[in-house]
Amino acid sequence: MAEGVFIHPTAQIDAEVHIGDGVMIWHQAQVREGSQIGPNTILAKGVYVDAGVVIGANVKVQNYVSIYHGVEIEDGVFIGPHVCFTNDNLPRAITPDGELKSADDWEVGRIRVKRGASVGANSTILPKVEIGEWALVGAGSVVTKDVPDHGLVVGNPARLVGFVCACGERLLPGQVNDAFMEARCRACGDVVSIPLETWRESE
Repeated sequence: MAEGVFIHPTAQIDAEVHIGDGVMIWHQAQVREGSQIGPNTILAKGVYVDAGVVIGANVKVQNYVSIYHGVEIEDGVFIGPHVCFTNDNLPRAITPDGELKSADDWEVGRIRVKRGASVGANSTILPKVEIGEWALVGAGSVVTKDVPDHGLVVGNPARLVGFVCACGERLLPGQVNDAFMEARCRACGDVVSIPLETWRESE
């Protein structure tokens, strides 16, 4: 057992799970076989972590999040309550001839959430999507395509409406340097280089 781990008595943790130091797993969470939970990560009440899921260090997963097979979450990610990560673009319970589908009857659609990103409450993330570093997905969004680094997306389907700093505040347009917008944070003053073509997608 890793050091400093807290697992609530009502949580169900498979024996074949790798848990890092300082992890906290709360009421009625379920973590299935082959998954990895990085150091100091928190899984709140009712979180479901499917088989083979990889979650990095210092991640906060809020109440009743569903993280299905095929998802990788990097370090420092925030996931709001009731977020659902899906993994099948063509979901069916049965085959065309009426037989119950088996594990071999579908293809896993993988999702990757990169370092420092945040996914707002009640969002749904569709398969084959990558959410970039420090990106921010607004509450209730349905993410159907990749989100760029620092991208701010909202709506159904989610659309790019701007960019955010690592501190979470909006980035304002600054000087154009070759093919990059040197965007400035209105709160902390940091400057972030955003590819100009990507920046224009939000205009």
